[in-house]
Amino acid sequence: MGSTWIDLTKDTYGIHGTPDPRMVGKAASHGCVRLTNWDARQLSQAVKKGTKVDFVGVEQAKAPKAAD
Repeated sequence: MGSTWIDLTKDTYGIHGTPDPRMVGKAASHGCVRLTNWDARQLSQAVKKGTKVDFVGVEQAKAPKAAD
C-alpha cells in the first residue's frame, strides 16, 4: 500500500496510493481503489469524513455462482 489511505465504510475497503504507478488498475487489491500516491494524497485533501462515495459503471468481473 502507498502513503495515503482513505477508509470507506465497509471493513477493509478503501482508496489508497501506491508507490508503483504501474500497479494502478491491476487486480492486486481486494475491494480497494488504487491511485498513484500523489493522486491519493490530493484526493484525501479534497474530501472530508462523511463524504459519500458512489461506484458507478459496468462491473468488470463477477464471482462465479456456486453450483446448486
